[in-house]
Amino acid sequence: MNIRLLALKIHIPSRIKKKKLEELFVLVVDAFGKPKPTLKGLSYDERLKAFASYTAEEAETQIREGQHLEEIKTKLYENAYKLGQKIRDDFRIRSIQEIMKMSRILYQILGIDFEGDRDGEVTIKKCFFSHYYSDQVCELISSLDEGVAAGLSEGGKLSFFQKITEGKDCCKAHLVLPEEKI
Repeated sequence: MNIRLLALKIHIPSRIKKKKLEELFVLVVDAFGKPKPTLKGLSYDERLKAFASYTAEEAETQIREGQHLEEIKTKLYENAYKLGQKIRDDFRIRSIQEIMKMSRILYQILGIDFEGDRDGEVTIKKCFFSHYYSDQVCELISSLDEGVAAGLSEGGKLSFFQKITEGKDCCKAHLVLPEEKI
């Protein structure tokens, strides 16, 4: 049993939530190549709203301009992959069950109701970002989800096949692990 995961499952301290959101913000602003808005003095909830607004606005701008979308998706994925790897190493994640537990914790930090099972099936019943993102924005930003999942699983592939932003009642995805891993 992974004691560190169990402790986070019970309670996620505010400082950890702020730190993880800050890390996510940094990798997103790097991908967009834009300055990060000032978050000083904001509560965690205010920071989460700022992150949602920032990503929605920047993604909409890039989509409207139609330039560099593949580069942005690649950068989001690569940055998120590194974050997922770091979390995997820090928490010694070694099984599909631990990947799903950590994913649930990470998504909980972001106001997302994540459920995942040992077969790699993922359901998201509620998503904080669905109130901010269009389907196109969600498609672009989901590169973060794919990258973190790949990093946590040492190269697995997360594929969404249904999304709330498409008008569905929940998001559905599947995580396929590499044959030689986990």
